Amino acid sequence: MSIWRLLGIALLIVGCGLVYFGWQATEGLGEQAQELVTGQYSDETTWQLIGGAAAAVVGLLLTLFGGKTR
Repeated sequence: MSIWRLLGIALLIVGCGLVYFGWQATEGLGEQAQELVTGQYSDETTWQLIGGAAAAVVGLLLTLFGGKTR
């Protein structure tokens, strides 16, 4: 197994974890109150969701297509 596929698997796991914790944060009482007043989530929660999704997509692509040899 190539280093790129291992890196892809690691990114996929980290990305899914970030999305999970970001999603859990949206369910918190303080986060819901802020969303009710301002109409958006906090910057930290938003970045967790965006960063986690981006890391998961890159990790999936590296896992599927990384390390192809000749």
